[in-house]
Amino acid sequence: MQTILLVDDHEIIIDGIKAMLEKEKDIKIVGEANNGIEAIEKVQSLKPDIVLMDISMPELNGIEATKSIKKEYQDTKILMLTQHESKEYVLQVMKAGADGYLLKNSKKEELLNAINTVTVGKKYLCNRISALMLDEILDDSVKDNDNEKPEQNLTKREIEIIKLLANDLSNHQVSDELNISLRTVETHRRNLMQKLNLKSAVALVRFAIKNNMIDL
Repeated sequence: MQTILLVDDHEIIIDGIKAMLEKEKDIKIVGEANNGIEAIEKVQSLKPDIVLMDISMPELNGIEATKSIKKEYQDTKILMLTQHESKEYVLQVMKAGADGYLLKNSKKEELLNAINTVTVGKKYLCNRISALMLDEILDDSVKDNDNEKPEQNLTKREIEIIKLLANDLSNHQVSDELNISLRTVETHRRNLMQKLNLKSAVALVRFAIKNNMIDL
């Protein structure tokens, strides 16, 4: 019997996972937590075999919580269950000591496979992330990735905007946060993408993480 602690700040996610796993004979959900601090406390009191951990949470994010848990409870397996689909997040998570990385849109079969894999002491990357990491390795082997090597200085305002955008704020939210017009935000965003030669919002997040512009 594998005991599992669910950690996510969205109740609908926790309810969905519970619905997927509650009929499994070899799995028992022993607790829930809504942020990293609560996760650490629940691990201390419940001693679960496996923690299904989100990354982006209030109070303390999943990566920092994983580091703390692994320092005290090395045998506790931690499966990161997240929406973040980028190499930088994968590397940060695995470096923190997590045992696996799974996307929230994964099917039940893959979740069960991940649980079984980490249970026997192996690392697990879901199919989509494995393909992503392979693509990154192949890309790096044939060309220099200039998109993630900033060669131009950013203005103070550009740095403010890129930090907010990388933290998943919309253009409207950035406009309200900085008290500037929506058109100004859109112009800055367009100029940033061109200036840094970035092609997507994911690339923008990668740039911010690589250059330590946001806290995970």
